[in-house]
Amino acid sequence: MLLTEPVTLENAFVRLEPLAVEHADALAEAAVGLEHAWYTSVPTGAGVPAEIARRLAWQAEGSMNPWAIRRLDIDRIVGMTTYCNIDQPNRHVEIGHTWLAVEAQRTAVNTAAKLLLLAYAFDECDAIAVELRTHWHNRQSREAIARLGAKQDGVLRNHRIGTDGTLRDTVVFSILPHEWPAVRLGLQERLARG
Repeated sequence: MLLTEPVTLENAFVRLEPLAVEHADALAEAAVGLEHAWYTSVPTGAGVPAEIARRLAWQAEGSMNPWAIRRLDIDRIVGMTTYCNIDQPNRHVEIGHTWLAVEAQRTAVNTAAKLLLLAYAFDECDAIAVELRTHWHNRQSREAIARLGAKQDGVLRNHRIGTDGTLRDTVVFSILPHEWPAVRLGLQERLARG
């Protein structure tokens, strides 16, 4: 399978639906309350259509595979996630551009979504590395990535210039194929505990 292949991924907690223009209203609603997160790139409600268009353009170029995240217990779209920086010849991918509605944070949603994305990358697409990146100041995201079982590779200092002109240090984590079985068990255990 190709990392760029639009597929629906589902478990008992979430359904990752290939991102479509039709998700715009639900995603705009999900973005409410996330305006305070200056170190993330969550679109405003009004900015959701442009963000969907941007992600779909990257998908057309072959560098991204985007999804809308549907929380199944309430049957509601609660965020977005992607495979990004796809390097198919080297079977390398990053999971990123992820954001979750306030109501979905600190629930099983992120764990369940990451389990689906990692399983598809390693088990179906034969990935040799899955990377996760976040802003240095996004401690909540850094802690969540570490809880997944990813290992920190390092920090890319002054990696990007933000829309407000600030310089971003990017923390890079990864999971390798030989680590995947233990990571999978850890994620499954977390979901079983609730």
